[in-house]
Amino acid sequence: MVPFPEHPDTDRRATARVVAVFDFDKTLSTRDNVLPFLAAVVGRSAVARALLRSSPSLLRGRRDAIKARLARLLTGHREDEVQAVAHGFAADVIAHHLRRDTTARAAWHLAQGHRVVIVSASFASYLDPIAHHLGIDSVLATDLMVADGRLTGALAGPNVRRAEKVRRLEEWLDGAPALLWAYGDSSGDRELLTRADVAIRVGRAPIPEVPDDPRQHPSDPDSASGTGRVAR
Repeated sequence: MVPFPEHPDTDRRATARVVAVFDFDKTLSTRDNVLPFLAAVVGRSAVARALLRSSPSLLRGRRDAIKARLARLLTGHREDEVQAVAHGFAADVIAHHLRRDTTARAAWHLAQGHRVVIVSASFASYLDPIAHHLGIDSVLATDLMVADGRLTGALAGPNVRRAEKVRRLEEWLDGAPALLWAYGDSSGDRELLTRADVAIRVGRAPIPEVPDDPRQHPSDPDSASGTGRVAR
């Protein structure tokens, strides 16, 4: 354990609300969820073919381009049908693919009266019901565009990773002071972890239990201090 981080603005620390921000895939969940969700909607073969066509982008690490290409698989699908799949998918994630340690930490934050937010590149379509189950009332995630009751195959805004996570969070904070805890597992969370007052990098090993004294926290040694509407 290390002391709760000192901050030069002690008045801000005393008066600011506490906000805990969690990535989802491999942070609150045990796995990545985008590909399994797409497979639940369009089938594994269609997803595999799309990944094969995306291989040049995969080799270059162009994750945003890959996400945009994969979203095209949903073109023309009815919004209500995709939402029904998303709710069933969320139920499966809740039953089989949530991490006990990080969901317990989210519950601890809620019990302390902290605001808890999921900020993720995963799709909001299934994150919303998962967040509701966990008692988390805010989700800032990648959205899918809908027009005339059908998905257009486009993302409704940027893929929510790296700097976009911080931009969406700052928009949500709306300038209000906050003492920020952040949890993430990958390079896609780097900017978010850097922005935090308390940054916890999540790995395969369970994160430590939170101490009774809220002025202290456990820390991992690797911690980094088209037109249409949105489908939800």
